Amino acid sequence: MTQVSYEKAGNVAVITVDNPPVNALGQAVRQGLWDAITCFEGDDDAQAAIIIGAGRLFIGGADITEFGKPPVKPFLPDLINRIAASPKPVVAAIHGTALGGGLEVALGAHYRIATKSAKLGLPEVTLGVIPGAGGTQRMPRLVGLDAAITLMTSGRPVSGAQALDMGFVDALAEDDLRADALAYAAQLIADGAGPRAVTDLPFPAADAALLADWRARLTKTAKGQVAPLAVLDAVIAGTELSYQDASATERRLFLSMLDTPQRSGMMHAFFAERAVAKVPEIKGIAPRDIARAGVIGGGTMGAGIATAMVLSGLHVTLVERDEDSAARARDTIARNLASAVKRGKLAEAARDAILSDALATVVGYDALSDADLVVEAVFENMDVKTQVFQELDRVCKPGAVMATNTSYLDVNQIAQATSRPGDVIGLHFFSPAHVMKLLEIVVADATATDVTATAFALAKKLGKIGVRAGVCDGFIGNRILSHYRTAVDHMVLDGASPYAVDRALVDFGFAMGPYQVSDLAGLDIGYMTRQRKAPDAHPLDRAPVFADALYHQGWLGQKTKHGYYIYDDASPKGRTDAAVTAIIAQSREGLGLTPRDFTADEITRRTMAAMVNEAARVVEEGIAQRPSDVDVVFLSGYGFPRYRGGPLHYADTTGLDVILADIRAFAQTDPHFWSPAPLLEQLAAAGKTFASLNR
Repeated sequence: MTQVSYEKAGNVAVITVDNPPVNALGQAVRQGLWDAITCFEGDDDAQAAIIIGAGRLFIGGADITEFGKPPVKPFLPDLINRIAASPKPVVAAIHGTALGGGLEVALGAHYRIATKSAKLGLPEVTLGVIPGAGGTQRMPRLVGLDAAITLMTSGRPVSGAQALDMGFVDALAEDDLRADALAYAAQLIADGAGPRAVTDLPFPAADAALLADWRARLTKTAKGQVAPLAVLDAVIAGTELSYQDASATERRLFLSMLDTPQRSGMMHAFFAERAVAKVPEIKGIAPRDIARAGVIGGGTMGAGIATAMVLSGLHVTLVERDEDSAARARDTIARNLASAVKRGKLAEAARDAILSDALATVVGYDALSDADLVVEAVFENMDVKTQVFQELDRVCKPGAVMATNTSYLDVNQIAQATSRPGDVIGLHFFSPAHVMKLLEIVVADATATDVTATAFALAKKLGKIGVRAGVCDGFIGNRILSHYRTAVDHMVLDGASPYAVDRALVDFGFAMGPYQVSDLAGLDIGYMTRQRKAPDAHPLDRAPVFADALYHQGWLGQKTKHGYYIYDDASPKGRTDAAVTAIIAQSREGLGLTPRDFTADEITRRTMAAMVNEAARVVEEGIAQRPSDVDVVFLSGYGFPRYRGGPLHYADTTGLDVILADIRAFAQTDPHFWSPAPLLEQLAAAGKTFASLNR
């Protein structure tokens, strides 16, 4: 199949990229564009050209099948320079998306027309590299230093309408992109407009204060990441060098990143997120139709779930126990929607329509009789949840999906509280549910395959990353989290400061340390979890008695202005507290423990070893489909640094033999906790990686 076609509409050449599904810039497309431009230049009847994408988008960017392979001519920078050097005007006609190399092609054209809803961006930093085909040199010439750096270091796309306002799109299509692009090109011809290479525009003058501010900002916000600062270096080169020399600097920086650990980690994350929805059991299974949803419970989690649903176009009925609670839930959802309006994510008219037509907050389960799906988000107690599901069994129509948002509890037991366990599934949202991307889809023993398919369809509709999980205490994420949290609590019992633990793991790349996370979630959550598990505790388990002591002090974290840290006007993000250190010291004395020092390196090694060890068990038991699913859970739900690719990718890059040696060394003093997972031992002995198990 010809992936790039050339035809004429009057005196305008139409160059169409047709490489489904995303018009990726593989070698055949690059060569096809090169040949089409050659044809255009030699076509005396064509006075202008448009480059347009067939199907649902313009050009999606690089061809992922070429990643890791030697580059083949024509190279993308050469192709884009070839387009820019055309002696006749070339117009890029953009719809759908134009990302990465796709947008760089558009920037190589002389003019750009886009649909209002098109998404344009340079997201290379999210893959551990920088734009490598002129993006860092062309974008600033069109939008200025600050806007260009913002676009390229965030990787976030903008709409066609926003791109017009910023100045790197010249016109918007009103209806039919092809027709409007042809009309635009015809007008250029009529006006005598010639080619207008972006690189002929002056590069913005250096603004020392602005660039210094950006360096300081990126050093803080992109801590540990190479690519955002490399973008800045490439832009600075543009302020100091000719286009040719600055482009050479950009290319050198780009190529230097292709084989880095950060590139590897981010590419692993990219592919893992696309593999996670490939669930063999639902292949070819049609999901049930979902138009009306119900939510039980209007607390923070329930209101967040309801918000996510109405934002995705579902009609939602939220059930509370009394009128006051229902009113509070509605107010919470209204505030969530107002925040979306303020951030430009939702129009005021759409917000008003949701509140008037798409949302009902009521008392009584009978209002759920026409719901296609109901999510329970009540107190984390088995008796309470089974009572809820007995009521749902009574009121829900045949075929309605009944989901529990439990974080830990046995979904099989919850399902057995109904007469139709095949309709029951776990949908574990993460708070705030209308913001967090992760959705653990917990498949019970009796869950029907079309219910599982419906859950994945719902995740897609809500804009979330759905990950299949089996039934166990904590599923994938919270089970592993509990294990690694035990490891850090043991370190604190043995002498580490919780503040040193937090610093070490933030330096590793986490947004927050585990004790900062405890303060955010509330120390009462951890206390209740420990109380729930206490009856099943092993005699050799070591309890974090210092955490219980803080709970009994009434220090519950940010909501009480005091937890591991103190929160007040002077320190809204928290400051360390000598009283907490004293309580921890007293706890050690009560247990007869002699404290020792822990280096940041040992803190990190112990934490990661605990995560990897339990993750290996989760994979071996089939709780997670594949190792990369574990990585997706921690990248999208637990703040694991994306550039490290997730805990099991980190283990592969570190070496499973190294991780296993650490576990065996730690087991010398605590064999009960540090028992190597059989799968980890098997893979290390065979010289294999976790990645070898991905499918």
